[in-house]
Amino acid sequence: MTELFDSYRSNYRDVVQSSIDFSGLPHSFFMRAKADLLRDLIAQRLGAQKPAMLDVGCGVGSFHPLLRNMVGSLSGIDVSSDCITQARINNSDVNYPDFDGRRFPFVDGRFDLVTAICVMHHVAPAEWAYFMSEMRRVVRPGGLICVIEHNPLNPLTRLAVSRCEFDRDAALLGAGTARKLMADGGLREIGARYFLLLPSEAKSARRVENALSRVPLGAQYAAFATV
Repeated sequence: MTELFDSYRSNYRDVVQSSIDFSGLPHSFFMRAKADLLRDLIAQRLGAQKPAMLDVGCGVGSFHPLLRNMVGSLSGIDVSSDCITQARINNSDVNYPDFDGRRFPFVDGRFDLVTAICVMHHVAPAEWAYFMSEMRRVVRPGGLICVIEHNPLNPLTRLAVSRCEFDRDAALLGAGTARKLMADGGLREIGARYFLLLPSEAKSARRVENALSRVPLGAQYAAFATV
């Protein structure tokens, strides 16, 4: 896994874009949709205070500029040391410690919010429970865990995954599986939201998506829970 993502440190965005070109949308559209969702979750679950956040499996940190105005502090870890090297160049204000790929390099209860954005499908299913336990360990009581993943029930999502060079061995997990992992890990107030249903940032499209967020139609979903 480390070697796989090391090889994409310089062209990660291009590879992802090539897998979704059929949609006619830029990669930035999908990143902004995730940032908007996280902003809503933070407001709903964590209140007005800007959280200390950890992004697990952050890659080259291309998502992190979108988070600067919504978090108090930001850290990122990734199994690819080459990607982390590039992330440090891209985002000098973000903390990127070394990571051995197993235990997260932080003390218990360090963060208010921990995310794993399109990461768990790269983790072996036998390791999903441990991965979730590590996310839980580094979140303070009352803090929030959010897993964003591809929705395997969406045929266009499956097409995009099949076209992506580094997703060929992906083990997609549905929202039900993610919620069960959270429940088995002792998390509470578990919820899920589907998004990226409509290819538009218009307010009317966002209202439709919000109304249908419980229906498993969107290209991706967010599963979230309180520690």
